[in-house]
Amino acid sequence: MANNYFIENKETGKIELHFDKAAYMALSEDQKRSIKSNYLFSRFSSAWVSRCKFPNLAYARRIAESLGLEDAGSTGERLSFQEQQEQKIERAERRADYYDYKSEKAEKDAERLQKPINDMHGDIAFFTQPNINSSAGRAFTNKRNKMWASWERGMEEFRKSEYYQDRAETARRAAEKPSKDFCQRRIDEAQSSIRKLTANIKEYEGYLEKLEKGEKLVNKYGWEVNQDRESLERNIERWNDMLENAIGKAAYYDALLQEQGGVQFSKENIKPGYIVKLNRSWKGVVLVTGCGPKNIKYKEVDGSGFELSASYSEITEIVKASENNEVKHPFKVGEKFTVKAWNGNEYADKEYEITKVTPEKVTVKAGSARAKAIKVRTSYRGDSYYLYVEDGPKGYYSKAI
Repeated sequence: MANNYFIENKETGKIELHFDKAAYMALSEDQKRSIKSNYLFSRFSSAWVSRCKFPNLAYARRIAESLGLEDAGSTGERLSFQEQQEQKIERAERRADYYDYKSEKAEKDAERLQKPINDMHGDIAFFTQPNINSSAGRAFTNKRNKMWASWERGMEEFRKSEYYQDRAETARRAAEKPSKDFCQRRIDEAQSSIRKLTANIKEYEGYLEKLEKGEKLVNKYGWEVNQDRESLERNIERWNDMLENAIGKAAYYDALLQEQGGVQFSKENIKPGYIVKLNRSWKGVVLVTGCGPKNIKYKEVDGSGFELSASYSEITEIVKASENNEVKHPFKVGEKFTVKAWNGNEYADKEYEITKVTPEKVTVKAGSARAKAIKVRTSYRGDSYYLYVEDGPKGYYSKAI
């Protein structure tokens, strides 16, 4: 293998750049800056190690390729997501213990440095003795000044002790089990990645089949795909690694979620009008204004303020279960209205009739066309209700509050 190459270390999930000294010194200043911005030098590995890690290595890899380094493939075995997290927690616990030790040591050093002055408490003469210009007087003044300097250094050690204690607390929080809503967000992210990666792999496997048949590669948009077999297989391999990682991530956080009792609330047992408690300390008790498949909409208990959203996993308890069935908007069943709709050539009048109303939505129908449910919205100023039925500048119907 050449002395100048890059390699992906699967165990750490990072890319390593290996240079001999002459090759590195021959790089331009811009190239060196790009390396230092995206890599850190590791004396242990004797290589530049990427700051980012799998699966976010695309940019780091492009930098390595732009330097003209040989691609040496990969080394080691990729850790499962659970192993990665266990390793991360173990490192956080070690950091917490280390910073606890540093904090205790700094505190003891501070007490030792301040002891000479503290021992003189109550001796008024020691602190009020004026500077006397004699050998004994100068010796006393020098001794007292050294004691005060030592006391000041002790104050600095106390500040260091507090700093290390803060670092220890940060590391300890990193080692703690995450909350329910954190786990749910990570599960949702992983499931989204699984869907996208599965679609990508299926698409590229289809390209491979077309290559074997000698057919032209065209994507779903009708654009030609200029990739050879090696490139397609490399992408499929990378996406399979990412898919395995995403599946492991979803399984890991789902297990943590189940350990905490899982998500107890959903659209089935939470309704608009309920008053619930969220685990957000800054928000607390709120009024549910809407329920979706994964999230709720909420406002202040009195219905004031902006409408915000939260996941069902953030709900800790139902404070009051009184469903809001009151229709506040002015739209009525049987009401007819006309909006402007695009007919292919121009905007023309189109008549709709309201067939059903709920506190949040209005169902409308135009002639024999299929009915559609429209969410009732309020204006920015809060003085009107709106139904956005059609696209375009005049595709809405409004009524004053």
